[in-house]
Amino acid sequence: MAAVFDWDGVILDSSRHHEESWERLARETGKELPAGHFRRGFGRRNMEIMRDMLGWSQDPREIGQLSRRKEELYREVVEEWGIDPLPGVQPWLERLAAADIPCGIGSSTEEENVRLGLRKLGLGKFFRVAVTAEHVERGKPAPDVFLQVARRLGVPAERCVVFEDAPAGVAAGRAAGMRVVGVTTTHPEGHLDGVFREVARLDELTVPEVLRWFSAVA
Repeated sequence: MAAVFDWDGVILDSSRHHEESWERLARETGKELPAGHFRRGFGRRNMEIMRDMLGWSQDPREIGQLSRRKEELYREVVEEWGIDPLPGVQPWLERLAAADIPCGIGSSTEEENVRLGLRKLGLGKFFRVAVTAEHVERGKPAPDVFLQVARRLGVPAERCVVFEDAPAGVAAGRAAGMRVVGVTTTHPEGHLDGVFREVARLDELTVPEVLRWFSAVA
C-alpha cells in the first residue's frame, strides 16, 4: 500500500497564511473578496477560484499573473510568520516510514510552496514524490493529482489511502478509487461526506489498522 497526503490543512497548518495572502492580493490589486470565499475555495487551484468562484477575470494570462503573485505573497507570509506541522503529523510519518510504506504528496498548491514547507518543517525525508498544481491539467475534485502520485510511487490506486481535509480533495480521492481519511482541521467532524474514516490528528491511526483496510485487496 501507499499513503498519499494533501498538503495544506493535512501536513501543515497553513490556512491563516493562505487567507492572509488572499487578503494582501485583494488590497494590492483592488479586487473584491466576498465573505466566506476562503472556505469555499479551500483545496481548489487558484485559477479556478479566480475565474469560476470570484469572477476576477476570464483572461488566462491575467489569471496566471494573479495566481503567481498570490503564491509569492503566501511565501512572504510564511517567511514572516513561520509555519508549523499539524499535531500528530511527524509521529504518523515516522510510523509509516518504520513500516516501509511509501508516502507521497498530492496538492493543489504550487511546487515551490511545498518545497519551502518541507524545508521549514524538516519533513522532506518522509516523502518520495510530490505532485502539485503545475503537474496536472485538472485540479481537484478531478482525481488526476492523486492518480499521478500513485503512478510515481508504483502502487495501484486501489491500494492507496488519501489523507484530506477538504471536500474537493475527498471527491478527488474517491474518484481515484482510493480510500480517503478525512482530517478535521478545516471542516468539523461529519462535514466531509464519503470518507472511510475521520480523525482529528493523524497519529490517532495505527499502521496495523490501516493495513487491515487493504487485507482483502489483491
